[in-house]
Amino acid sequence: MKQSFNEGHSSMSAYPKSLVSIIASLVGLAVFLVLGSLFMVSQPIGSYFYGVDRSESFGSVSMPADADLVKDLIKLNSTGVHENLVPPVDDGGSISEAGSKPDVDVVEKPNSASKGTNEKLVSQPEVTVTASDNPAVSKTEEMVNQPPGEPGSLHEGKVNNFSLSTNVTNSVETGKDPTLGMEVLPSVSSVEGNISNKVGSGYTDCDLYHGQWVYDQNGPLYSNNSCPVLTQMQNCQGNGRPDKEYENWRWKPERCNLPRFDPKKFLELMRGKTLAFIGDSVARNQMESMLCILWQVEVPKNRGNKKMQKYHFQSTNTMIVRMWSSWLVHRTSEPFDFAPGGLDKLHLDAPDEFFMEFVPQFDVIVLSSGHWFAKRSAYILNNEILGGQLWWPDQSRPNKINNVEAFGISVETILTSLGTHPNYTGLTIVRSFSPDHYEGGAWNTGGSCTGKVKPALASEIVENGFTNIMHEKQVNGFNRALEKKTNKSKLRLMDITEAFSYRHDGHPGPYRSLDPNKITKRGKDGRPPPQDCLHWCMPGPVDTWNELVMEIIRREYEGGAGPS
Repeated sequence: MKQSFNEGHSSMSAYPKSLVSIIASLVGLAVFLVLGSLFMVSQPIGSYFYGVDRSESFGSVSMPADADLVKDLIKLNSTGVHENLVPPVDDGGSISEAGSKPDVDVVEKPNSASKGTNEKLVSQPEVTVTASDNPAVSKTEEMVNQPPGEPGSLHEGKVNNFSLSTNVTNSVETGKDPTLGMEVLPSVSSVEGNISNKVGSGYTDCDLYHGQWVYDQNGPLYSNNSCPVLTQMQNCQGNGRPDKEYENWRWKPERCNLPRFDPKKFLELMRGKTLAFIGDSVARNQMESMLCILWQVEVPKNRGNKKMQKYHFQSTNTMIVRMWSSWLVHRTSEPFDFAPGGLDKLHLDAPDEFFMEFVPQFDVIVLSSGHWFAKRSAYILNNEILGGQLWWPDQSRPNKINNVEAFGISVETILTSLGTHPNYTGLTIVRSFSPDHYEGGAWNTGGSCTGKVKPALASEIVENGFTNIMHEKQVNGFNRALEKKTNKSKLRLMDITEAFSYRHDGHPGPYRSLDPNKITKRGKDGRPPPQDCLHWCMPGPVDTWNELVMEIIRREYEGGAGPS
């Protein structure tokens, strides 16, 4: 009995000790958890798994070794005005003005989405802007001599209020390199989800066309050697361009994000549909960019013929089409009244019937025009010759329409034709006038974009008076056509002109061909080499146009943020 009591007493005396130990352990654990939580708050979880401190503004994003600030642009001359003429207008490769192009068989090869390294591929006229009631036209009133057939424009020495240094609304989406003072985008893995969630949810007032260019360390979606349909003239890396940073700048709207192009999602959006690029060689530039991006996920079948280029993506039955149309309106070279045969005559009130017959087959149309209006031609309205560009033999007759006015009329004509077509219900995207960047003169009088390797700063912009007035006429023509629209189709203006005025670095410049003996630097007399400051390198800024196209299409088909 005593033994039993002692055993019981021993057990009871041991129990409080165990209880004390447990309580002490719990207190210790609580203290540990509190301290651990405080530490974790100061160091986000993502930093442990990905090695990225996301509480920072991505200031540690690596930049190229040569990522110094943009070099000073060529200064304005004492008059503050630069002549600015673009090189001979591209006829669209082997496509003639009538739209013919030999059939080309595309050789299929294993699909590769990898970017790889960019290696070398083996493979005017006078521009007359007459005075008018519009002060913008009067400001650019001048005549510039240039070889026949070349487009032209005028530069005025002004500074745009738009700034590359605009503060980004959502600091989590971009960061600033503390040593360079420039905005940069973090890696795709850290922001892609954030971008896709925000666009279309709570950003109904998003304006896609005002913002800034930010550096993206992820680089382009393709390389020059992963796209077999890239025109050699735009293959800047393959043609020996030594710098590559121009490929990495992405457009960041002020109040939202422009999603990175998702080729698989795009093909799903366009399932069973046809997208047509219609216009000049800049339209070809954009169409090839689209193909290069899509090529990384699927090799299309070439279904083209002499009337149009066609690439079929079988997985979603999506067709990408390109049709050549220099002016988008009816053109003839037959004699007309006092205009001789052989001269291009533009019927400004009649659309180009060549592509209009195919319009009902298209679900999305992207239009490109403008630069050909500096080419020698006669302008016909209501079956009467009312003006001409680089041609007007009868000085007794008043030249009532110049090339700028003719462009505005043509825009209204083609868009009204699409907006009133009884069998067209698609989406028409009008890409606004694409700026060129000849500085210091014309393409053949010392004008140059050589050496431009980064987007320009706002303080360095040389405003282009001809581009401004062409853009104005285009917007006015668009608005007039919108008022006349009667069918169920949709018209959208993709206004890239202001944003791309900063991308003087994105042109081929002197790197236009594989010629190993081509001149790429200024001569001893300071004159620059022959160069292209109108078309765009690929990869390069032109890919942004297709990111905008995809976002416009997504908004139309999926809803979300309304059109800008």
